[in-house]
Amino acid sequence: MPKKAKAAGSRKEEGPVPCKQMKVEAAGGSSAFNFDSPSSLFESLISPIKTETFFKEFWEQKPLLIQRDDPALATYYGSLFKLTDLKSLCSQGVYYGRDVNVCRCVSGKKKVLNKDGKAHFLQLRKDFDQKRATIQFHQPQRFKVFILQLEGEKHWRLYHPTVPLAREYSVEAEERIGRPVHEFTLKPGDLLYFPRGTIHQADTPAGLAHSTHVTISTYQNNSWGDFLLDTIPGLVFDTAEEDVELRAGIPRQLILQVESTAVATRRLSGFLRMLADRLEGTTELLSSDMKKDFIMHRLPPYSAGDGAELSAPGGKFPRLDSVVRLQFKDHIVLTVLPDQDQSDEAQEKMVYIYHSLKNRRETHMMGNQEETESHGLRFPLSHLDALKQIWNSSAISVKDLKLTTDEEKENLVLSLWTECLIQVV
Repeated sequence: MPKKAKAAGSRKEEGPVPCKQMKVEAAGGSSAFNFDSPSSLFESLISPIKTETFFKEFWEQKPLLIQRDDPALATYYGSLFKLTDLKSLCSQGVYYGRDVNVCRCVSGKKKVLNKDGKAHFLQLRKDFDQKRATIQFHQPQRFKVFILQLEGEKHWRLYHPTVPLAREYSVEAEERIGRPVHEFTLKPGDLLYFPRGTIHQADTPAGLAHSTHVTISTYQNNSWGDFLLDTIPGLVFDTAEEDVELRAGIPRQLILQVESTAVATRRLSGFLRMLADRLEGTTELLSSDMKKDFIMHRLPPYSAGDGAELSAPGGKFPRLDSVVRLQFKDHIVLTVLPDQDQSDEAQEKMVYIYHSLKNRRETHMMGNQEETESHGLRFPLSHLDALKQIWNSSAISVKDLKLTTDEEKENLVLSLWTECLIQVV
């Protein structure tokens, strides 16, 4: 069982949330992961915990440790990514800072040992073996479809999620955040989940040459605060079109004042109450950035050929008498936004479709210029109902789409087919 201790600090903290530890016996040579779909991959990753159970009992609530005494699974994990894999990657061009960081702990503080420019495997291996350095390899999904390895034992400490975040896990940091509330030792094949905001630290136990782990971070920038910041502008946009008070000018020189006036505060409070009332009856919220940002920073579909760009559609050409269906639905978002090609006050709403089918795996999450470029389509608002039909149907006849003319129906499906978003069945 994990060791527990109270977090340090003068303020009163809640007690540590109980942690579930599940031990799984050998699975008899079953396949480690199911790559048929994102959901099936996730199910196999947390197996034998069911997805419904995970989100109901653990997600953003408490840690989960799954211990798997399965030599076949441990071997599979170990084959996905190893230290020696860096040798071939270095030959492709790996750079300090951008792709790898070399660091070690000196007198309780983190010391970066990076050189300038391109990293060479012999130097990385020398720092690793002789200086006992840690090699941090950034965004490995750029090079392999999926990697996960726990090589040797690794001891993890989890600290209370409500204490201030320490950016460097040093002796001083531990003094600030207190003793860990959970401690685990992971072995090959094990998996550890802990909620967002949990301060964590990994140590290789004495006597082991090294250990390797992969951290999978998810659901960033998806808080209620993020959602409010994303949807409120659209709500204000819609309301201002109908309410002349929102289009009236603010008091003169208000933005030059250091402190807000009581009159301005009361007026804003009234507007917020009006927006809240309007929100109660709203079924569709305009998304400013979250949907687009999610798709722009997503990996391309695995079935696209190990990250290869889908440059040309395949299958039959769609016609009026065709039956079509959406493909790669998990990689597409549909949203309604003010026309981004117009800057005047009389902006019309347009339907935007963004997708990750042409995203580049080799630049994923690296802050490259390519990531700021979105891929997708733009349609008049009159096409929204027809697009919803395609989104909500397993398959639909083109002639049944809710558009005025047959020409509009054919042009719509042709545009989607050209972007590889639909297929003819």
